[in-house]
Amino acid sequence: MRRVTLLLILAAILSRSVPTLGADPQPYSVTLKPTGNKAMDSALHDASSLISLQEKAPVGGFALVERARQDADRFQTVLRSFGYYAAKADITIAGHPITDPTLPEIVGQLPAEPKAEITASFAPGTQFHLGDVSIKGAVPTDARDKLDLASGAPAVAADVLAARDRLLDAIREDGYPLARVDLQPVTLRPTDNAVDVVFDAATGPRADIGPIQIDGLEAMHEDFARRRLLLHPGEQFSPSAIDAARQDLMSLGVFSQVRMEPAGQLDAQGNLPITVTVTERKLRSVDVGAAYSTDLGVNLNAGWHHRNLFGNAEQLNLTGAVNLGGTAVNGLGYRFNTQFIKPDFLARDQQLELDLTALKQNLKAYNQTGFIEQAMLNRKFSPHWSGSVGLLGEQEEVTQQGATTRYNLLGVPIVARYDSTNSQFDPTEGIRASIGLTPTESFGGRSATFFVMQASGSTYIDVSGAGRSVVALRGLVGKIAGANVFSLPPDQRFYAGGSATVRGYRYQSVGPQFPDGNPTGGTAISAGTIEFRQRIFDSYGVVGFIDAGQVTDNGAPFTGTWRVGAGVGFRYYTSIGPIRADIAVPLNKQPGGDRFELYLGLGQAF
Repeated sequence: MRRVTLLLILAAILSRSVPTLGADPQPYSVTLKPTGNKAMDSALHDASSLISLQEKAPVGGFALVERARQDADRFQTVLRSFGYYAAKADITIAGHPITDPTLPEIVGQLPAEPKAEITASFAPGTQFHLGDVSIKGAVPTDARDKLDLASGAPAVAADVLAARDRLLDAIREDGYPLARVDLQPVTLRPTDNAVDVVFDAATGPRADIGPIQIDGLEAMHEDFARRRLLLHPGEQFSPSAIDAARQDLMSLGVFSQVRMEPAGQLDAQGNLPITVTVTERKLRSVDVGAAYSTDLGVNLNAGWHHRNLFGNAEQLNLTGAVNLGGTAVNGLGYRFNTQFIKPDFLARDQQLELDLTALKQNLKAYNQTGFIEQAMLNRKFSPHWSGSVGLLGEQEEVTQQGATTRYNLLGVPIVARYDSTNSQFDPTEGIRASIGLTPTESFGGRSATFFVMQASGSTYIDVSGAGRSVVALRGLVGKIAGANVFSLPPDQRFYAGGSATVRGYRYQSVGPQFPDGNPTGGTAISAGTIEFRQRIFDSYGVVGFIDAGQVTDNGAPFTGTWRVGAGVGFRYYTSIGPIRADIAVPLNKQPGGDRFELYLGLGQAF
C-alpha cells in the first residue's frame, strides 16, 4: 500500500513538471472585419497570407504568430495604398494581441480543437488626399495634359500609378521611345491629411522607326508580310501604331502569335529598329459540329480548312452539312460548299471571295435542289464598317404544291455592314447591323426581275458593367419589289419562324399558308426580339426572351398578322463560346402549329 502511494505521488509530480504540448500544425480560422469599403476589403483579403496559406501550408504555433505579424505589415500597406496613412490594423490570436511577447508560448499550447480564432480589425481613420502634384523634367504639353491627376483627389496608390503610366504612354506616343517616368517617394503632410506627389520624367531623344526585321516566317512569303505590315521605316515611333500593326497581322488568321519588340537603344542613324517575331498556325485544320432543333432536326456539319494555300494568306474552306428529321422538313437535306478567299486583292483590306455551293432541301414550304456560284469583293473601310458587292448565279429545281419548276437566277448582291461588338459568339456590348440590296433576274419557268431589300441589326446593352447581365435586341425588315409572291422562285421569298426570327414557331411557318397548311412565303417581313441574358457563377447562364414576327404575301412590312413566341434558355460557357439550349412556345399559335420548339447549338441565338 505504501509503494502504491509513493507511485501516485511521483506521477503527480511528473505531470506538473512536463509542459503541455499544443497541436502541430495548429488549425485556425480567420475573420477580417469589414471596413465599409468593398474594394479595400477585397484587397485586404487577397493580401493575407493567413488566408492564402491556411490550407496549403499549415504551420505550428510559433510560425503561426510570425505569419500573423507579417500580415499586419501587409494590411498596413494595403490601407496606405487606399490613402489611409494613419490607419491601424489589429490582429488577435485566441483573444491575445500579436504584440503580446508571450503569444508564441500561448499559441504553442493550444489544442487542435477548437481551432485557434484569428481576428483582424481595422481603423482606417481619415483618408488622405493629393496635395501638390508636379512633374519634374521637360515634357510635351499634350503629354502633360494626359496625367489627369488633380490636387484634392483621394490619395489612392492605384490612381497615382495609373497616372504615371498615362504620362509615360503619352510621351512615348509623341515619338520618344526611350522615355521614362519615375515616381519619387511621396511626401506626407499629416497635419493637412495630404500627400505630395512628384513625377520625375525624362523624354530622351525623339526617334523614327528604323529597320524592321521579321522572324519566324515559314510558309508565309516575306514580301506579302511586309506589304501587309502597317509599319514602315522612317515613320515616327508610336506604340499605338505598333500595336495596331500587330493586331492587323493577327487578323490574317495565319499566325497564332505576333510580337513586335522595339530595340532597347537607337541605331547609328538615330532610329529605333523593330523586330517582328511571328509564330505560324498549322496550315490545315478540321472541325466538326452538331445542332438540333425540333423543327429542323439534327444538323451535322464538318469542315476542312487551309489557312495559307499559296503563301499569301489565301484560304480554302471545304464545308458540308447534312440535315436529318424535324417537323419542318420532309426528308434528307444537305449543303456542300467550296470557298476560296484571296486577301488584299488589288488593294489593301480588300478580299476576293469565290463560293461554289451544292444544296438540297426537303422542307414543308418547298423542295429544292440547286447549284450556286458567287463571286464577292469584300472591303473593310474602317474598324467597324465594311461592304461587299458581287455576282451571284443559281441553277435550281424547286417543287411547291406538287409543281416543279426550273429557275436560273442572276443577282448582284450589294451589302453594307457595321459591327462594333466585342465578341463573335457572345457579345455583351456594341451594335451589329447590315443593309443589303440584291437586284435579281429570274430566267426560265416564270421570268421576273425583282429587287430584294433587307436590313437587320442587333444591339447589346451591358446593364451590369461586367458582362454578366445583358439585354440583347434584334430587328429585321425586308421587302421584295418588282414581282408578286407567285412570280418569285419559292426560295427567294421571305419566311419567318425558327431560331433566326420567331422562336416557338417551326421554321418558315409564320405567314400566309396554302389550304393544306404549308407556308407560301411573302414579299415583306418584319421581326424583332428582346432577350435578357444572366450569367450565373463562372460557367452557367440563363436567358429569357420574347420574339415577334410577320410575313405578308404582297403587302408592306409591318402589315401582316404578328406571331409572338416566348421562352427561356440555358447557357454553358466554354472557351469557344456558349452552348445554347432554348425552349419556346407560341403565344398565339397558328392552326396546325407545334406546341413548343427546342433549339440546341453553339453560340448565342444572335
